[in-house]
Amino acid sequence: MFLQHLEYLADKTLKTCHHHYIALSSGCLPFGRCHGTVACNMFPAYKSWGGSSVFVKQFATALRRYGFRLVFDVKKKIDVILIIDPREDLLNKSFGMQDILTYRKNNPGVKIIHRINECDQRKSTNFIDEILLEANSVADHTVFISEWLKEYFQARWFAESRSNSTIYNGADVSVFHPVGSTPFRADGPLRLVTHHWSANPMKGFPVYKMIDDMIAEGKILDTELWIIGQWPADIQWRAARTFGPTSGVKLAGLLRQCHVYITASLWEPCGMHHVEGVQCGLPLLYHEDGGGIVEAGKKYGIPFREDTIVEAVTAMKSNYQKMREKVFTHMPDGSRMASDYVRIVQRLMAES
Repeated sequence: MFLQHLEYLADKTLKTCHHHYIALSSGCLPFGRCHGTVACNMFPAYKSWGGSSVFVKQFATALRRYGFRLVFDVKKKIDVILIIDPREDLLNKSFGMQDILTYRKNNPGVKIIHRINECDQRKSTNFIDEILLEANSVADHTVFISEWLKEYFQARWFAESRSNSTIYNGADVSVFHPVGSTPFRADGPLRLVTHHWSANPMKGFPVYKMIDDMIAEGKILDTELWIIGQWPADIQWRAARTFGPTSGVKLAGLLRQCHVYITASLWEPCGMHHVEGVQCGLPLLYHEDGGGIVEAGKKYGIPFREDTIVEAVTAMKSNYQKMREKVFTHMPDGSRMASDYVRIVQRLMAES
């Protein structure tokens, strides 16, 4: 609903392209008095996309509620700049690092927040860490999306003495919620589900295929696997039920039809996929090398490795109700997450 309002407040010409992002220039106006203006260097996507776009939409909602204006350029007076991704080839980039450096040179009082949500280990690259180091040098405050990611960069170049915080991801609570979810019954099959917008094998597809084969061959009994989104072209599913990329209400409805969220994603800085599943009431099966996902899994999940999948599924069946109760106790919350970011904006402006 809010995104529709965001579109209305944007330029009369709403520009979209085949990459499915919204090009907004006039920004999002707050309710009542405006306390300040925040510029974000990423446009929100309007269709299935990764966690960063999900964050931008929620951040926009929170800023408006707290009385701030959000824009996607640095053409006018800006109080705070939020860097989400400094890469120059980002498809839905609204402005780049050179724009930020130029603006700060001309407006030295502007405050800069750097939200770090990537690393080289995640996708076996060798250039992300260096790009983030360069961008982070201008930050007044750094937000890491998991403690795992913070420790990762502390071991490389980030000094703990610098202003920083850790804010774990949360999804839209009006969409991803447990009302209407389907609890597991011992007399029926356990339905596992995962969803990814990337077909990168590091998202866990070798493990999902292994589970698919084990179900097809009767090595895992009374268990179903649902795959939503995209997957490597060479995978031929045997037993899994598959769905194309979807998002929002439709995605949440599919998740609530399942019992357990499974993620075999490796070294995730945090991720949004498992968060959306958990907020729909699903306990977590997670890989022990899941990076930031492990922090969530320790609260309401059961870990596994490639050689302990059967045992983990069996343990989940035996402990399902206890795990589901833990989900309700420790459930992530997108509104809380976004509000935490706005409080950083408030603090930086109050200290300037």
